[in-house]
Amino acid sequence: MSSVRTRRQAAAIATPVTPSPAPREEQVVMNGNGKAHGSAKDDYPRENIFLFWPNLIGYARIVLAFASLYYMPLHPRTCSGLYSVSCLLDALDGYAARYFEQSTRFGAVLDMVTDRCTTACLLVFLGSAFPRWAIIFQGLISLDLASHYVHMYATLAMGGSDTSHKAVDKSRSWILNLYYTNKTVLFIFCALNEVFFIALYLLSFSSPFLSPSLLQVTNNGTSGTSLEPGSPAQPGASLFLNPHSAAALELARANKMDSFVPWVIAGVSFPIMFMKQFINVVQLVKASRWLAEGDIAARKAAGLPRKRKMK
Repeated sequence: MSSVRTRRQAAAIATPVTPSPAPREEQVVMNGNGKAHGSAKDDYPRENIFLFWPNLIGYARIVLAFASLYYMPLHPRTCSGLYSVSCLLDALDGYAARYFEQSTRFGAVLDMVTDRCTTACLLVFLGSAFPRWAIIFQGLISLDLASHYVHMYATLAMGGSDTSHKAVDKSRSWILNLYYTNKTVLFIFCALNEVFFIALYLLSFSSPFLSPSLLQVTNNGTSGTSLEPGSPAQPGASLFLNPHSAAALELARANKMDSFVPWVIAGVSFPIMFMKQFINVVQLVKASRWLAEGDIAARKAAGLPRKRKMK
């Protein structure tokens, strides 16, 4: 009996014990990309970032911006309306992102790129409408693009990939902290900045003081023969053979635009626009210094500059 018992104990030791399968809720399956998936109860629903509500609003902004550019050379009222709606939706997409909890990096980039591109396109038109001041508009485009690009790059490089470009500490710049963290301040500055340029655009169609070509007289005594941007064409010009066409009537209405309201809007919004450009300068300088601080730290970590041996 003892020998039989001994053989049974040896067989039990030699036979590997197979563990019982884990409960279904604890099983984890790895796919080819190394991503773990838990049970169906723990999985989140699959989401399409491109169809989030804030991003859909962003696409609508792009469509409206392109439509405004189409009407920009000859239809000031239609263009101004479409462009203004596109700018106002900029505030709505941020609200939608917070309400639906759909804040994404793609949405932030889409919003910033749309802002920069639409403003640049309007400034390009103003540069052609007022060629004497084209260098000013070219400088504003360059400042806007450079300021936001360097600021975004510095935030990602120095603050980390999870840091928002709006997360500016007061110790680095109190004015940028106020600009980015106070939603009311941000909306007023962005809105009135665009309003000022829209007012200039309308003045290119209505103010002989800014657009002397509006006073040009043709052989038959009519005015406004120039087809340059910002200068409404004569309704009977060869561009529109039928003087009663819809395009000709729109141009006739453009010729009758009153410059008083655009002048008032431009005067009221100019200080905010000027401050917005000042903030762009501050943002560019602060971001450049932040990058330089990181470069100095990296060079010290690498033992640079090396001391050269004197011969």
